[in-house]
Amino acid sequence: MSESSKPLIVVAGATSKQGRSVATSLLESGRFRVRALTRDAGSAQARSLAGLGAEIAEVPLALGHQRELVDAFRSAEGAFLMTPPIAPPSTEEFPLGRQLADAAVEAGVIHVVFSALENVDERSSGTKYAPHFTDKALIAEYIRTLPIAHTFIMLSFFYTNALEYYPPRIDGDTVLMPFYLPEDFRAPFVDPLTATGPAALEVFSNPDTYRGACLPVVGDVISPAEMVEEFSRVTGLKAEYRSAYSREDLLTYFPALGENPLLVDETLGMVQYAVDLGYFRDDRDTTWSRRIDPNTLSWEQFLRKTDWHGQPVTFGH
Repeated sequence: MSESSKPLIVVAGATSKQGRSVATSLLESGRFRVRALTRDAGSAQARSLAGLGAEIAEVPLALGHQRELVDAFRSAEGAFLMTPPIAPPSTEEFPLGRQLADAAVEAGVIHVVFSALENVDERSSGTKYAPHFTDKALIAEYIRTLPIAHTFIMLSFFYTNALEYYPPRIDGDTVLMPFYLPEDFRAPFVDPLTATGPAALEVFSNPDTYRGACLPVVGDVISPAEMVEEFSRVTGLKAEYRSAYSREDLLTYFPALGENPLLVDETLGMVQYAVDLGYFRDDRDTTWSRRIDPNTLSWEQFLRKTDWHGQPVTFGH
């Protein structure tokens, strides 16, 4: 297959964890061309994607860029859509997702894959506050109304959050590992940097099979207690669980969150929702991603791959 005859997939947010994973998997498959959208074409992540063969287009994931997005989606058979982390009180996520979807339709894209989540407001009857979940669900509902083929993937809690946003504290010879989940509660986790791409590649390679589907992406179902035990076993370091499940405990370990009380509310709402109702709906096929990608990383494999020993890590955007 000549390069020009390969289907073109546009990846929005291409320098994010999910976007980099998708762009990399598509390019390394040798079956697709990739146009990578980023706000900074000169970033290290954008240059890395260009080195793999991606076409780089400087289009930010922000409101007010509909025309640039339409131009960026032109001639593409598929598009991977995602919305970036948007902390409350901002309410821009839903209109941004709608802007992305509308631009893809106007440009004539055939099939979009959107990174969605469950509708927490609906599932909890409005008792749990997690707009970054619910807004993604509302975007998915909006996409369903559009004249475009679509598939939704839904990622689990990120392993990387424990490295980047909620890192451990070192107390003498002990690594104290605060988790925003109860010690023995088993939840789905995943590495977005290595699992998102294979999921999207599978969908774009078999679009008719997955038309209209909503597909969880799971690396491991594991409790914080088990994560701490695995960390200690893999690294050889002494480690202990610490609770960040209550407001008081969360702010004890991560006081900077207190600068945005609504973000604290959202974090607590998210985890209370997962504990009370389950991260995914009961009818979701949580084994799908590990069937199509047997190399999906468990927590132990993630620790070995990253050689993480408790230090804060920045993954870049």
